[in-house]
Amino acid sequence: MTGVNLPHVLAVDDDPAIRELLAGYLSDNDMRVTVASGGAEMTAALQAFAIDLIILDLRMPGEDGVQIARQLRARSNLPIIIVSGKRDEADRVMALELGADDYLTKPFSTRELLARIRALLRRAGASAPAIGRDSDARAYRFAQWELNVGTRRLTDPAGTPVELTNGEFCLLSAFLAAPGCVLSRDQLLESSRLYDDVYDRSIDVQILRLRRKIEPDPSQPVFIRTVRGAGYVLDVPVEKLSGAAGWAEDKAAT
Repeated sequence: MTGVNLPHVLAVDDDPAIRELLAGYLSDNDMRVTVASGGAEMTAALQAFAIDLIILDLRMPGEDGVQIARQLRARSNLPIIIVSGKRDEADRVMALELGADDYLTKPFSTRELLARIRALLRRAGASAPAIGRDSDARAYRFAQWELNVGTRRLTDPAGTPVELTNGEFCLLSAFLAAPGCVLSRDQLLESSRLYDDVYDRSIDVQILRLRRKIEPDPSQPVFIRTVRGAGYVLDVPVEKLSGAAGWAEDKAAT
């Protein structure tokens, strides 16, 4: 894949061999992969990352896979592929009635799984609503960085969290909502709500701090460029993720 914004798949399975298989195979096929051994790790991953699709083992020892699937669908529109070692028609019907988008029985072909994942991601992308307001975005991706709006969590290309102040988060969100657009200091001041210092130079300080956190070389920025006499511009492709994928936000509020 030539793009820098790879789809992020979460694989939930109690079998470490299957987790390793899925992580390796899907990573080799232009996908980011996070694995979880059960419901607790799945919830943590959904709170930390903007996941695009979930592969869920319905029959995990000590876990109520049915309840997990039901909660996922109640809180999120994320595509779900359920896998199970049971070949009963009743299991397949139950999975689809729970709101799963697809169903595979073990052992399954990794090539078939990949094809189904790609089909679901295409379908989800085609049906995603157009974004008219910043509040419609649940996450942004740029140059393999990811900003989860609901949890205000920024992760670098390696998946490591990078702490942001409130001002830095608002500033970065303003840039990500308008990639390629020159934003004046007044616009950025309004977006980042830095009313404790109304001077334009306060934005320059915030930009410098933000660059130190996200730029490969802050002295020669490639993401946030200065446009002399006009302001700043985010000069990198941005993927905006939208839709009612509110699991992380709902869990964080409970």
